[in-house]
Amino acid sequence: MTALMRGRSSHTDSRVSFAELFFDLVFVFAITQLSHYLLAHFTVLGAVQMLMLSLAVWWQWTYTAWVTNWLNPEKPAVRLMLMGLMLLGLVLSTSIPEAFGAKSWLFGAGMAAMHLFRTCFALWALRGSGQQANMTRILAWGLPYALLWVLGGLAEGQTRMLWWTLALLQGYLAGWVGFYTPGLGRSSTREWDVSGEHMAERAGLFVIVALGESIMVSGATFSDLTPGVWSTLAMFAAFAGTVAMWWIYFVANAQAGNTTMQVTDDAGRLARSVYTYIHILIVLGIILTAVGDEFLLTHPGDAVTPHVALSVIGGPALFLLGNLMFKTVVCGLPVSHLVGLGALGALALGSGLMSTLTLALLTVAALLVVAVWESRVTERQLA
Repeated sequence: MTALMRGRSSHTDSRVSFAELFFDLVFVFAITQLSHYLLAHFTVLGAVQMLMLSLAVWWQWTYTAWVTNWLNPEKPAVRLMLMGLMLLGLVLSTSIPEAFGAKSWLFGAGMAAMHLFRTCFALWALRGSGQQANMTRILAWGLPYALLWVLGGLAEGQTRMLWWTLALLQGYLAGWVGFYTPGLGRSSTREWDVSGEHMAERAGLFVIVALGESIMVSGATFSDLTPGVWSTLAMFAAFAGTVAMWWIYFVANAQAGNTTMQVTDDAGRLARSVYTYIHILIVLGIILTAVGDEFLLTHPGDAVTPHVALSVIGGPALFLLGNLMFKTVVCGLPVSHLVGLGALGALALGSGLMSTLTLALLTVAALLVVAVWESRVTERQLA
């Protein structure tokens, strides 16, 4: 074990540090940029582009969470690494509104710089440890990954999307194949020496960041409106929806995930499946819900249009789907989530007959039923 690695001997060693929380502030801004991007480009192409940008931003965050699972952020060198990533992440986030336009080169360069800086630092910091070979494999995958982002940033139109699609596919495929590298083979998830408690807490904190962005969107939009009955009810619905999502994740599901991570004999496999891949659905659901809250607050009495229905119902549905997969992997299929998805599907079918506010209130009601139901199930499971 090197001097920069986390200990594994006590609960304190797995605790999320203030430096990691400080690092997450950049992603508050990034998520705000992503939701605003979708608001400004609410088309099929815009949705695809927002999805690509979200996957890229999530990969930067989750890869950093893995690195700080191995390295100790209380060490000055690791703190400086996080501060450097924050600066690069801030620059990356500022380019999101024009990532498929004039600032594509900046987004591509930012993605490449963050990845290579973090990987090279981790390779140096983990020298002589059991993770050195794995970091060497990650660097071997990271060099073409970074090149694809740069090439996309310099390209135009469909060519740019092609390069960046290849970059995302490579990035998300790498972990599933154990970073297989000729001459080094592939790594096993059992070799990754993961602190499951730390990974669970880090993922939960990112969900808090995403929910916080939803509250900021609602508050900022409401503050610009003329106070009235409709706008006040819309604000209540938006806030209640955020509370319901917090309840579903943190009261009903996160506790089960944390408990399972502490007792599993392959924390690396579980962390890869649940906290690296499945959680992106939860985060995307929250971002899409924030867009729906914007539509709700600005036009609560209007008839529901397809794009309003997609965000007001689609966001919670995507969030529930991610939580369903999360809970299924850690402790079994949650029936409440299936019922909730069925209720949201029924609302989608009848949405054309409702106002935006009515649809939002019924959606919140469905989420609250799931929250109460599943939290009771979880209490029995953990008892």
